[in-house]
Amino acid sequence: MRLRLTEYTPRIGPHQRRVVRPRTPLRHTSLSAPEPIGLLLGDHDGLNRLAGLFSFAAYSRHTIVHVPLRDGVPPDEGWGERVDLVLAHHSVGLRASQWPELRRRLTHGTPLTVGTDEARTARDAESWRARQSHADVRDELRHATHARTFFLFGTRDVFAQTATEFAYAAGWGPRHKRVAEGHMAFMTAFTLAEPPGTGGHPLELDICYKAYPPYAHFRRPGERATRPRRPAAAS
Repeated sequence: MRLRLTEYTPRIGPHQRRVVRPRTPLRHTSLSAPEPIGLLLGDHDGLNRLAGLFSFAAYSRHTIVHVPLRDGVPPDEGWGERVDLVLAHHSVGLRASQWPELRRRLTHGTPLTVGTDEARTARDAESWRARQSHADVRDELRHATHARTFFLFGTRDVFAQTATEFAYAAGWGPRHKRVAEGHMAFMTAFTLAEPPGTGGHPLELDICYKAYPPYAHFRRPGERATRPRRPAAAS
């Protein structure tokens, strides 16, 4: 997949960060943080590009991926306050409390186009699934919510696994019944590791597909688009 991004390199103190954003917004995709269940609701374009962004994040250990989602088209169903999304490796050392200052410095960006390798992503996702079958191995997404932003911190393989889940949701969501009538379709859910010492239960983020209106234009994969009949010519 080709991703069209904007790249920023803000400096805070002695540290320079690399932050990328989608060059065009995901207009029909929204996110609410888990309290205790969150919802990511997106159309095919939004879910497909999120698959690419998670794949890019998996192999960009020193890059912060920022996906603005608060200012898209408001969803007509769902729950909770809308938030933006940030992806970062644990090794980046980003703290959620640092984000507002960093976000203010994202002012002068440069265009960037990158490609993702779906075969490599699938291999690393499979490696993650194989390791998770061992009770003593836990490689999970960790999270935080701050300043109307939802942060996911992970490793290469767990981001790759998440990318494949989004690709599945983008590919199979349009095939669900009743989505052509505007109903959302539940596709998958992510269990999120609870921060150490909280004593709480793991949280959940539901991933759902939803086509955007007008629904009369929606076609499932493989369906022929019907063209409007032209009026008969005057005799």
